[in-house]
Amino acid sequence: MNFSVSRLTALACVAASVVTLAACGSSYDPSYAKRPRFATSAPLVNAKKDPTFLAYAVPESDLHLFPATRSAEFAIHGIDVSKYQGDIDWEQVKESGVSFAFIKATEGGDKADSKFQYNWAASKAAGVPRGAYHFVYWCRQPHEEIANFASVVPNEPDALPPVLDVEPTPESKSCKRTLYREEAIRDMRLMLEAMERHYGKKPIIYSSVDFYQAILQPDALSEYPIWVRSTKYHPKVRYGDRKWTFWQYRSDGRVPGIVGAVDQNTFNGSDEHWRSWLAAQTGLHASPAVAHKPVADDRSANKLIEDDPAMLKGADKGAYEKDGGAPTPPAAVENPPNKG
Repeated sequence: MNFSVSRLTALACVAASVVTLAACGSSYDPSYAKRPRFATSAPLVNAKKDPTFLAYAVPESDLHLFPATRSAEFAIHGIDVSKYQGDIDWEQVKESGVSFAFIKATEGGDKADSKFQYNWAASKAAGVPRGAYHFVYWCRQPHEEIANFASVVPNEPDALPPVLDVEPTPESKSCKRTLYREEAIRDMRLMLEAMERHYGKKPIIYSSVDFYQAILQPDALSEYPIWVRSTKYHPKVRYGDRKWTFWQYRSDGRVPGIVGAVDQNTFNGSDEHWRSWLAAQTGLHASPAVAHKPVADDRSANKLIEDDPAMLKGADKGAYEKDGGAPTPPAAVENPPNKG
């Protein structure tokens, strides 16, 4: 069919279905690509190309009109980072034209990113507006998750709103919880409300494509801003008419000041809209976007893949290893004790 009505209909039924989600594994299950990701989905045929169970919200004949490279149409670009980006030179990042950054802070009820304290202090010293995100581990109580986040992330008026990162990670060996849609939404609401009470700002939900289509589609928790991941297509294809605030459009970006790949994102609005939004959220007054924005997405069509972290072996996004200490931030920056 040109239009995936049957797949969209099937996904609409997920609300009443059982979804198997797990989190925080230290490695990826080699049999993962041979079995269904969700109870209602087909097995992955080619995880690196285009998972067959994901639905399109536009006719398939129009997919070529919505490549992820349309991220270049947006004025404001930023990054998200964690310990995996190593020692970041935030001054270079700022000079390259990066307008914002989201920094991994915590995971589950007791894990903290070993580079968070440095990244949090040094990004602010460089003048990069930044916020922190929490990666949900589905086998801890919501109050434990947010207590961990609040113990690590300072409540600073000039920070971007906190982010709740929700993704299915069925490769986990430590969490085998079977999760229903209603339970996931309930737990998310508890965490989002706790974040808002503590920080006084409405949190942002970060979602991968498959989690959105199985749990959040079409309008669950739509009162919260959403940051969507879609590395092959414009969000219109996978998220339909859901209004988004940030879009993570690639995971293999290159930015001065960072050795290796980094996630790149864009803000859904003009330069003027960004400055207005930033001022309302943080009190910061951004200068007009600089002419030398981060390098545009130059991937060719055959290089665009739906590379959600759990679809790629070895990504280890939700795994923690013993790290060395974070680098020392600039002398003028206070560096709180590292809890990672």
